[in-house]
Amino acid sequence: MAESLTRRREMRDMLSTLSTEQVSETWPDIDLLGVDELVNAMNTDSATVAAAIEACAPAITQAIEGVVERMRRGGRLLYVGAGTAGRMGILDASEIPPTFGTAPSLVVGIIAGGPRAIQAALENAEDDAFAGAASLAELGITPGDAVVGISASGRTPFVLGALDAAKHAGAFTIGFACNANSAIGQVADVAIETVVGPEIVTGSTRLKAGTAQKLVLNMISTIAMVKLGKVHGNLMVDMKATNEKLRARSERTVMLATGADAETAARALAEAGGWVKAAILMVLTELDAPRARDALDRHDGVLRDTLRDVLAGVHDHARD
Repeated sequence: MAESLTRRREMRDMLSTLSTEQVSETWPDIDLLGVDELVNAMNTDSATVAAAIEACAPAITQAIEGVVERMRRGGRLLYVGAGTAGRMGILDASEIPPTFGTAPSLVVGIIAGGPRAIQAALENAEDDAFAGAASLAELGITPGDAVVGISASGRTPFVLGALDAAKHAGAFTIGFACNANSAIGQVADVAIETVVGPEIVTGSTRLKAGTAQKLVLNMISTIAMVKLGKVHGNLMVDMKATNEKLRARSERTVMLATGADAETAARALAEAGGWVKAAILMVLTELDAPRARDALDRHDGVLRDTLRDVLAGVHDHARD
């Protein structure tokens, strides 16, 4: 009993040092506000998140460059977190395959407590550092991988255990916290610390901290995909058309990229097996589907590089 009381006192003392756990002086009595006032208050409070992220732009840039370097060599991007932070990682990872046409194993979200914790609160799971390390061992962590440890407080044992295991494996590590001088930032290769300050509901880090996590993870994964050639101009050219909306979007993307009409775009997509990149290349160069696929494979799937070389070859042949 005495030991438990001591641990709780130590935890209270630790929480009192975190900016995300402070009581907001700006919004002291929100329970007295009307709904319209609360809407305005939450919107005003959340508007400060962008500035906190902007202050971390150099660290975010360094992190993304490290992620891209590993992924170009065949490595993975792994997110590790507990509670809201873990769910944010899983959310971002789950959106990558349909958006950018990747294998589900390329970007993976890991949450303390496993799949059950996605929908149900298993908050005790975050205290198990050994489980964090084991979660990476199960995935066969390698030096070629990049691991992002996400924790609003910056001290979650599960995340610390995972980052420690990643470091020992030689992986590239990022500690993403919402407090300065975080424990996870100190053990990682790169520290991203978006200091969002007190929450409008004291300690509820699903609010501003969660918003910062969503925005930064969007940056990491999306910019990595852009640099890997999954975007042409600002068009998603590797998405998987798994429903009617996405099939229509695929046709529209081909039309936007080439100026072709709907019938031409639909025909090219059908011949390309739904691969938007190949369909665009076919329309712009008059290559058939097998040759378009082969050309893209030779250029690591980067459409701009493929178009440049294919069209240059056409022009050289015309001069001959």
